[in-house]
Amino acid sequence: MNLAWVVFAKSEVNLAYVWEKASIEARVIIIILLIFSIFAWSIMATKAVEMRRARRLNQYFDAEFQAQKTVFAIYDRRVQVDGCPLFSVYQAGCQELDARLRGAEGRPRGERISLTTMEHIKRTLERAVAQQALRLESGLILLAIAVSGSPFLGLLGTVWGVMGAFGGIAQAAATGGDAGLTAMAPGVAGALVTTVAGLLVAIPSMFGYNWLVHNLRVLTVELDNFAQHLVSNMEIEYLSDNDLR
Repeated sequence: MNLAWVVFAKSEVNLAYVWEKASIEARVIIIILLIFSIFAWSIMATKAVEMRRARRLNQYFDAEFQAQKTVFAIYDRRVQVDGCPLFSVYQAGCQELDARLRGAEGRPRGERISLTTMEHIKRTLERAVAQQALRLESGLILLAIAVSGSPFLGLLGTVWGVMGAFGGIAQAAATGGDAGLTAMAPGVAGALVTTVAGLLVAIPSMFGYNWLVHNLRVLTVELDNFAQHLVSNMEIEYLSDNDLR
């Protein structure tokens, strides 16, 4: 335990020394990277909670939907399931089917629809799936920017700092000052810390982004499969017998 505290204290001293020797440009870049890191972790936490909740609600709704005997069984109960992508797709499809069955006059719900009407309902479901996918994907672009941009910002700070350090050494040599490794090392260390900061932002963001994208793809496939299943049920219940042949 004492050894751990010694290592931690030594690391704090080293970081404080490097920060002190870093140039103004390097400090500005590190602050920008810190802001990137805050945004990245906030997005990862928020989207992880959102997708976990969406996946859980999808499971509950799909189990309830499979237990129903008719397409409109849940829709006619006027229930609302906020935050459930499957329910949003189901509701959009049922609203379109209900409107087609009732017609523009708002008459009682009919018993059959044509194949052309079924194609309109399919397009409505496709739009609903795309809207839910876009909703789940919102915010991931900022995480992608953090993944791709942070290393370059860190590299910019390092190149800028090393350039300044070598420039200072050149000036010192020209005026007869100390131009050895001892004079150059603090400036180089201060420059390299920006690359470390960039990687510390990019690496966890990359893992988080890949994990979120994988979950988004899984949810999108589930939405597509559900939409196809819903269309099949609608066709069995309401499509004309001549169109089914």
